[in-house]
Amino acid sequence: LFGSLGTAPQTAVHKYLNSKGVPQLLLNTGASKWNDPKNHKWTMAGLPLYPTEARILAKHVVSVKPNAKVGILYQNDDFGRDFLGPFKQVLADAGGGAKVILEQTYDLTDPTIDSQLINLSKSGADVFYNISTGKASSQSIRKVAELGWKPLQLLSAGSTGRSILNAAGFENATGIVAIRYAKEVGVARWEKDPDVMAFEELRKKYLPNVDPDNTIAFAGYGQVATMAEILRRCGDELTRANVLKQATTLTGFHSPYFLDGITYSYTPDDYTPMKTLYISIFNGKDWDISDRPVTE
Repeated sequence: LFGSLGTAPQTAVHKYLNSKGVPQLLLNTGASKWNDPKNHKWTMAGLPLYPTEARILAKHVVSVKPNAKVGILYQNDDFGRDFLGPFKQVLADAGGGAKVILEQTYDLTDPTIDSQLINLSKSGADVFYNISTGKASSQSIRKVAELGWKPLQLLSAGSTGRSILNAAGFENATGIVAIRYAKEVGVARWEKDPDVMAFEELRKKYLPNVDPDNTIAFAGYGQVATMAEILRRCGDELTRANVLKQATTLTGFHSPYFLDGITYSYTPDDYTPMKTLYISIFNGKDWDISDRPVTE
């Protein structure tokens, strides 16, 4: 199995698949639980792990605001906590000049997060780390603007989609910082990129009903290319054990979906998919991507 989506559905089956020795590769979820080669060696994530993302954002904070006062809003579940601990640890390891001064949580069932944002805005924080999803992300971005609060804003990558930012108001999202590791299709920035051009050629020939700006389809193309590379490396030994062996030694392979400078970092003892990501800043219309990637 490869490319399966979502932490909850994969959690429901991964113990069974591991008990049967079935490779469960390139999962579309970044939960830290998938980096467990000792106990669940057949399961591997395909997205940047949430702790990797958090560490790189924390490094950015330390570099641009070494004495930052950080307020955090996080989803009150394993998703939120996957970011929280690693982020705070990097700040501590940096010497403690940058500190978290207030944490606020929310539940998925909460109708609004207004009270949490009011508390954070009054805390004196000059950095706001927004570890939220969906509606809560849009609400919180808009509320920050309504309050006249002007912190450096960090946003979890899963909430950087245009639909979420549009609901918040692009003007309110200007200046938000997030990680980036992949290219997009259907935009001028990458229209001459060889990998994007190869995908477009395939799309026009075999998938004419797929829109040219469908980046999810391009992500799938990237995962297929990665899975094909794993199988190519297997040669004629197409056993489950060899598929796993090749997947866990994929370090250095560059998916066509990835930005230049990003490669897989899997090893048999560490299933972190990638340890190097880019910092990006929303300019009100699109994301400006840093010149150099950052390693956790």
